[in-house]
Amino acid sequence: MPVPSHLNFYIDPARCIGCQACVQACTECDTHKGVSMIHLETVDRARSTQTIPVVCMHCDSPTCAEVCPADAIKRTADGVVQSARKPRCIACNNCVLACPFGVPKMKVEFELMMKCDMCYDRSSVGLKPMCASVCPSQALFFGTREEIEAARPQSAPIDRFQFGNQTITTKVKMMGPRSVGGGAGERPEHLDVTAALDPNPPARSISLGVLNGSR
Repeated sequence: MPVPSHLNFYIDPARCIGCQACVQACTECDTHKGVSMIHLETVDRARSTQTIPVVCMHCDSPTCAEVCPADAIKRTADGVVQSARKPRCIACNNCVLACPFGVPKMKVEFELMMKCDMCYDRSSVGLKPMCASVCPSQALFFGTREEIEAARPQSAPIDRFQFGNQTITTKVKMMGPRSVGGGAGERPEHLDVTAALDPNPPARSISLGVLNGSR
């Protein structure tokens, strides 16, 4: 069964509290029981405790599938990009290197690429993915557009991401500010990931007493 068209998966990074509930719940999904497919990443460990959940964005034109020489990664008609198929995956790591969101991970013990499949056994029958079902801050939300807009009136979903000259559209949507540049009602059309990167990160130095004679 396909994922119901009126239900969407939303990520709101600003709401993540780093509790790891999603990571633990993901191991309970029947399609990959015992292995978590969600990554909880630290935004800038040296300067902040802010974390962000990283799940597959389920691209409309998935780069991971395009670079797979064994045709092991399939995108279903409802837009969900499945994890690699064991009989076909040759553990070449092409998908791991190609994904702009850094989602696929090679499980060397299985010689298999494994990634988030939106808990397809659940979402395809209208149930929430495991991670969204336990997130206490609703940084991970599975529901209708009307529900998310009512719950987050100051935010708007974004499903277009710019990486240099490449624009990627996704099934999973990320919540961002409803207006940009101070314009009333002016919604962001896309998120420019490349422009958001800091071209001049602050210099960081560590002074070790054993090297400069300090005690």
